[in-house]
Amino acid sequence: MQATPIALRRRAGMAGAALLLLAVTCFVVAGLVGSVPVPLRQLPYALVELGGTDIRSMAAILLDLRLSRALTAFVTGASLALAGVMMQALLRNSLADPYTLGISAGASVGAVAALLFMAPVWAVDASALAGAVACSALLYLFARRGLDGETSVRGGARLLLLTGVVLSSACMAMVTLMLSIAPESRLRSMIFWMIGDIAGAPVRATPWIVLAAVLAFALYSARSLNVLALHDDEAATLGVRVGPTRKGLFFCSALLTATAVASAGSIGFVGLIVPHALRFALGADHRLLVPAATLAGGIFLVLADTLARTVAAPQQLPVGVVTALIGAPVFLYQLHRLRSA
Repeated sequence: MQATPIALRRRAGMAGAALLLLAVTCFVVAGLVGSVPVPLRQLPYALVELGGTDIRSMAAILLDLRLSRALTAFVTGASLALAGVMMQALLRNSLADPYTLGISAGASVGAVAALLFMAPVWAVDASALAGAVACSALLYLFARRGLDGETSVRGGARLLLLTGVVLSSACMAMVTLMLSIAPESRLRSMIFWMIGDIAGAPVRATPWIVLAAVLAFALYSARSLNVLALHDDEAATLGVRVGPTRKGLFFCSALLTATAVASAGSIGFVGLIVPHALRFALGADHRLLVPAATLAGGIFLVLADTLARTVAAPQQLPVGVVTALIGAPVFLYQLHRLRSA
């Protein structure tokens, strides 16, 4: 039985309130926990000191560093989760993720090439973004018929997916070549970037602006996404502008993936398990799934990054390792439930 608008609004309100409360709790935990813990009783004074111009106490310094890192983790996780929702709607496959079409592989080519030539940090980020944009442009060029609505929804998704797999394989071959010829002194930084790591990533306004713009588009298109997912090739007869909707999903998910990967490297499983888990918990209605996945993705990566820098403290693990160790068994469990259903 389909939920009434009142029931949907009530469920959306409860889910939103719970996720917002959990997000605030995650930021508090991220600020307090570390190799040098910050006592809870010092938190109010440290927050007041952060609001001023002169930070002197150890608690405020630690809180400033940890909250900045948590903000970067949140926007990266939220971007990947939202990109996962949009990619799954585009390909009509709940097991798709932001890296399915090879956009992250293009970013890896750009970043590894910059690291190979010892470029500064800003050039590595710019090269990663340029590589992702170039891969997206090639993907659109080769699979344009599938995005323009010249083929069926299912046929367009298949064309896009196959093109992405080929481009991803070519990009990873280039990455492997560069890793094989790189000197040992640069291999560590290359591998850390490919695994994905929040450490050292500065807080930038661009990922937040991109996330807000794409989230607005996704919420505006939520009804069309529901029709596109449920009715397949009949979507056009039901009033959905299939071609523009496909293009919007493709470009927005590509932009989110490019900004996230350029900021923190290739962090896996966030865009796969978070939207899939929320479908089990909240249903497949994109009006609720889109904002819930955005919040849950940010929460998941903040918790994973907190775990990455505390489980082996003072040594810090790449957050991509933690998300993979958590995501792999969760994904297998979700796959088992999907098969049972």
